[in-house]
Parts: sequence; C-alpha cells; structure tokens
Amino acid sequence: MATSLDGWGAKEFSGLDLGDERLNKRAIKLVEQFADKPTASIPVAAGGWADTIAAYRFLGNENADWESILEPHAIQTQQRMSQHPVVLCLQDTTELDFNGQDIKGLGSLSYDAQRGMYLHPTYAITPQREPLGVTAMWMWARERRDESKSEPLESQPKITVEKDEAKESIRWIEGYEGVAKMAAKMLATRLVYVADRESDILALMQRAKELGTPADWLIRAQHNRNLPGDGKLWTRACKGKALGEIVFTMPARDGQKAREVRQQLWAKRIKIPAGKTDTIEITCIIAREINAPSGVKPVEWRLLSNRCAPALADVIELIDWYRARWEIEMFFNVLKNGCNVEALQLSGIERLERALALFAVVAWRIAHLMRLGRVCPDMDAALFFHADEIRGA
Repeated sequence: MATSLDGWGAKEFSGLDLGDERLNKRAIKLVEQFADKPTASIPVAAGGWADTIAAYRFLGNENADWESILEPHAIQTQQRMSQHPVVLCLQDTTELDFNGQDIKGLGSLSYDAQRGMYLHPTYAITPQREPLGVTAMWMWARERRDESKSEPLESQPKITVEKDEAKESIRWIEGYEGVAKMAAKMLATRLVYVADRESDILALMQRAKELGTPADWLIRAQHNRNLPGDGKLWTRACKGKALGEIVFTMPARDGQKAREVRQQLWAKRIKIPAGKTDTIEITCIIAREINAPSGVKPVEWRLLSNRCAPALADVIELIDWYRARWEIEMFFNVLKNGCNVEALQLSGIERLERALALFAVVAWRIAHLMRLGRVCPDMDAALFFHADEIRGA
C-alpha cells in the first residue's frame, strides 16, 4: 500500500523532527506499513527490497533516537486527553522475550535462561476505556549475571537482581512525576495515575505529596502496613459493616471463563506512617468477593488512593477506574500478539527500541479501532482510514 502524506501516520506524527526530513518521512512510512500488516515481518510489511533496506537503515540510524520518534504521538495523545474531564493514566511493566535470537544488549528476564528486555509505558484511556495513546515509555534490559564463573547462575549471589529491581522501582515514581507534569498543563482534565501492586511504594506517595498531588493516584496495595499505635492497614480498613456491594463481569483470562463477580466493599480514610515523624492520609478500599463458585479463588482487591471516597458511589467509581487497568494488558497483548514484536529480528537493542517506539503507536491504533468497533459499529470508516486503505480492505 502506498503511503499518503495525508494518511493517519502523517497526522499522528505531525511535528516529528529527527534532524533530517528523509528520516521523518521514513518513520511515517514505516509506521503506516507496520499498521497495514502488523503481524508481518519487516520485509513483508515493507513490500519490496528497496523499502526493506530503507527500513533496516532507519532502525539502525543512531540519529533517530526512539524518544524523538515517540514524541509527536505523545503530544497528540495529550491533546486528545485535554478533551476529556477525566483521564486514567495506566502504568505497568511487561517482559519482551527474544530468547534464541542473537540480539546484542539483551538481559535476563524472570528466569536467567530467558533473554529479553522490559517495557514500561504510560497508557492513557478514558474511564469508558477508550484508548487515547502512549504518553511516555521506559525500556531497559537487566544486567546479566556472570556466566564465566564456575558456579551455576542459580547459586550465584542475587545482588545484581536486587540492584536491577531497585532501579526498576524508580520507573513508577518517574511515571507519576510525568503524569503530574501533564496535569499542571491540563487544568480542565483530572488525571488519575492507576497502577498494580508493584507501584505500592511509599516513596511514590511521598513524592506525590511533595508535588502537591496535581494528579490523583490509585494503586493496588501489596503491603499490609503497620499503623501507628497498633493494628494493620487491611484489618483497619474492613472493620465494621460493609458500605455495600458491586456486581460486574470478570473477563476471561488465564484459561478461566468470564464470570459474574459480586464483592462487598469497605473504605476508610487512614493515616499511614511515612518516615519517623510524617504520615500520609490515604483511602484504603477493600473489595472482597462473596459467594465465589466452588474451586475458584475469590477475587479480593485492596486499593489505595489519595482521593476521598465518603459514599458508596465514590468507592464504586474508584473500583471501576481500577478495573479499567485491564486495558493496558490488552495493549500489551496487541503489541505482542497483534504486532508480533517478539519475532523482530534485529541486531541490537537500540534497533529494537526504535522499532518498538513505532509499534507502540501501531498497537494503540489497533486497540483504539477495536474499541470503537465494539461501541460504535456503524461509524464511518472514512473517519479513520485513507481512501486507499478502504479500497484495499
């Protein structure tokens, strides 16, 4: 398919500046080619020998850093965010497994035998789950433990892994700082930072407090913290009568069918220790499933937020926002399976990063169109596709 100067890629990458107009045009052409055939290899997506060579040259060009490639999409995303009263900024980390491929710069993953890298985006959606785009992204590979030593890897000290995990935890704090910076520019839009258990870091809450909490935060609790005096956080939060109940459908996942979930809800405003003398006031929500099917582990969520939730409707709203975190898992699924990025055959991690910056935009576009197709099946295709794309469908 020929790339059009008025196609979606040109609009999404408006303002792209890689220091050379030829690089700008190649980036736009590549992202449209990847979107046209997302599961294809680079040669197949490029559609010809000349474009294949040009694609690999672009991905190997040190002047095209991946942050600059992603920047215009991030700007477009923020413009879309500013059109909504509330935007959820989802954060999570995923592994990209390139095991068996000879790619320089990769590190270990969950298991030392695996080789790959990590991706940690900020993915903006509406509370109604419309994907708006990627505002920021972190990519890195862990240090590899010394394979030259005589003892096996599993018996070597895990200092390197611990250092990696400590460095990686900063991504959550930097992620909130990025959302807070956007919030300062979007006074008419409430931004809510939403993340899973790995983000239950006291330093993140302290940083939000230092900044004046310009963006709300909502995270799933991992630590049952000790409270001043006596008692534990989770026990204190669900003390007394439940506020009410919520019923929703849990989507199918991990080999389990979709099913109805009914949870009882508790919420309390609690001060937690933050250092020797300081405290941070949070809302702790306990959502505990009742009458779960036999043989199925009940769904229980423990959520923390800076926001007050005095009424049942406020608690349900926060739970609905947390449930929308599933959309970043859908984004990862599209990136890995819809775009097949773990099959990329490139010589080094820097080339992978440039490709992933482009594929992140492709994955958002696919997820966005999938969502609109479900909620607005009769919408005119001409709103999203160039005439050549419609004719070729």
